[in-house]
Amino acid sequence: MTRLLRPCLPISLISLMVAGAGCSFVPTYDRPAAPVAATFPGGSAAAEAMAVPNLPWRAFVLDARPRQLIELALDANRDLRSAVLNVERSQAQYRISRAQTVPNVDGDAGYRRAGGPNATSSQWHASIGTTAYELDLFGRIRSLNAQALEEFFAAEENQRSAQITVVAEVAIQHFTVQQAQEQIALARQTLAAVEASFQLNQATHDAGATSELDLRTSEAQVETARINILTYERQASLAANQLVLLVGRPLPNGLPAARPLDSRGVLAPVPAGMSSSVLLDRPDILAAEHTLKAAEANIGAARAAFFPIITLSGSAGGSSGELRNLIGGGNGVWSFAPQMSVPIFDGGRNRATLDAAEVSARIEVVTYEKAIQTAFREVADALATRDSFRHQIEAQRGLVKTQQRRYELADLRYRQGEELYLNVLSAQRDLYSAQQQLIQATYDSVVNDITLYKALGGGWK
Repeated sequence: MTRLLRPCLPISLISLMVAGAGCSFVPTYDRPAAPVAATFPGGSAAAEAMAVPNLPWRAFVLDARPRQLIELALDANRDLRSAVLNVERSQAQYRISRAQTVPNVDGDAGYRRAGGPNATSSQWHASIGTTAYELDLFGRIRSLNAQALEEFFAAEENQRSAQITVVAEVAIQHFTVQQAQEQIALARQTLAAVEASFQLNQATHDAGATSELDLRTSEAQVETARINILTYERQASLAANQLVLLVGRPLPNGLPAARPLDSRGVLAPVPAGMSSSVLLDRPDILAAEHTLKAAEANIGAARAAFFPIITLSGSAGGSSGELRNLIGGGNGVWSFAPQMSVPIFDGGRNRATLDAAEVSARIEVVTYEKAIQTAFREVADALATRDSFRHQIEAQRGLVKTQQRRYELADLRYRQGEELYLNVLSAQRDLYSAQQQLIQATYDSVVNDITLYKALGGGWK
């Protein structure tokens, strides 16, 4: 073995490095208690908590069209791509931090030629060594490494959260477009009916059988229906544009036809009566917990700053006047320079740094607890309105049926000369309003189910 390849650190110092590797000032982590009830309103403590998070989005979204749109969005959505890149960046930063736990070994080689009035000399040299390697006796480097690792885990959870959001938002925007299209179809159907009524009024007015008031009232219905069509067409266009943005590309041709909002098989049912412990598996809450752990690891680094920092620098190599004699036959050279830095007076900087780290950790505790409370409210709201929407839709269907019969009777009596046209107008307007509200309530119920699924942490697997 040549002098160039000799180890530059004595065995005793290597043993010291290993002996000091177990010291750490990172606080022992205790997960904060969830500041919410054990169950959601109306739930049971014995309910199965993991049902929804383990329900993949493909098993929840049953309609083929939004499923295909979600697939496209998961591939091209820019927010999701950004989240993936953030994970890759956090992973690289963790590798940078981890690299500080081992010495950096550098090689150095050079040639020097010098001369004077009487002589000229040449000198070759080569060496390997490490510079300013910190012995992590008090866990400062390991604490920073743990902090970087928790930040990497938080970035991964943020990526999962971004995917859940994309799945939910694409589904919602698809049904928003569908709702607008169904409102347009209803408005056009109403327009056809009021145009037929207007033509009848025009004929009877020309024959002198009805007043101009009935004619103009009928004409106003036609214009109102046309305005409604334009309004819903505008809403459909805006929702479609938002859907394109979420998908991340123009919508392809040949997508499956959308199912009606009120058809069965659009979404799988979300179970009720779940334990609130399901929230602890939500990616945003897990990300907040990892951020809390990172803040506590930073406390460990701040505490270690009060203790000495020992760094090692050393090298071994050789030098020779001729290149062929550099390896093996040259003059062996080595150096070893340990250094210790002890904090004596820093104007209170280390104390302030530790105080700031501890306060930051307490802030992250509050942030974590607030994330749980927010998630609990989101789920509780969605559960509270779910049954309400079901009952509202049933009542709305009964109202549509009643208003349809009322309109038919009023129109028949008007044609027989037994009813004023204003009564027909009122019945027709109320029927149209009831039909609009039925579509809206059905849409709201679908969106609420998607919101509940998202709030419970579904949409990732």
